[in-house]
Amino acid sequence: MSDIGDWFRSIPAITRYWFAATVAVPLVGKLGLISPTYLILSPEAFLYRFQIWRPITATFYFPVGPGTGFLYLVNLYFLYQYSTRLETGAFDGRPADYLFMLLFNWICIVITGLAMDMQLLMIPLIMSVLYVWAQLNRDMIVSFWFGTRFKACYLPWVILGFNYIIGGSVINELIGNLVGHLYFFLMFRYPMDLGGRNFLSTPQFLYHWLPNRRGGVSGFGVPPANMRRAADQNGGGGRHNWGQGFRLGDQ
Repeated sequence: MSDIGDWFRSIPAITRYWFAATVAVPLVGKLGLISPTYLILSPEAFLYRFQIWRPITATFYFPVGPGTGFLYLVNLYFLYQYSTRLETGAFDGRPADYLFMLLFNWICIVITGLAMDMQLLMIPLIMSVLYVWAQLNRDMIVSFWFGTRFKACYLPWVILGFNYIIGGSVINELIGNLVGHLYFFLMFRYPMDLGGRNFLSTPQFLYHWLPNRRGGVSGFGVPPANMRRAADQNGGGGRHNWGQGFRLGDQ
């Protein structure tokens, strides 16, 4: 048990809380402590009965059973792997910026879920994080099942197909990829490659709540310094190799 505790404490803080909630909330529903009907996203209950907790619980809840258990475990693994790599890599020492990315993606997914009557938001949020990691490391060669190897930029689409094969929904994975692309485009591609304005900026209160562990407080709308260095090393123009210069975990 101490080994499990040591492993759990070694997970970076934001990923650790996210991982724990994604284990605890399905367990609560599985044990019947709270009816799963109160944990899923319901537009009618949220908008007209003011059950405001539903967007939060729907982000962590997943109906674990004989037909869905493997899909749940696989995506729990993706959450651990790629959230950890982002939090300790591109967002190292900048928890406020990482939390802002999660909040932005989550808000976009909740709005989409309400519009499309989606009940579960766990997989879309995980996929949005995986997509951002893949774009920041797009030229890295990754290994997948059965020894297949390809560039990281293709990973979200490979996993989309993989999840569909093992019982997932293409819609959930696709929405996650699109939301991840929206964040990546607005935060990096548009201002840094295309010379546009910064539409996204981490709110100041997040910096007060989660201060940077290096380099002080970031300015509004400015990507973290270790991300800007990656762009600078590529000549400051044209298409950047976003993964260059990042300190990421071993593949």
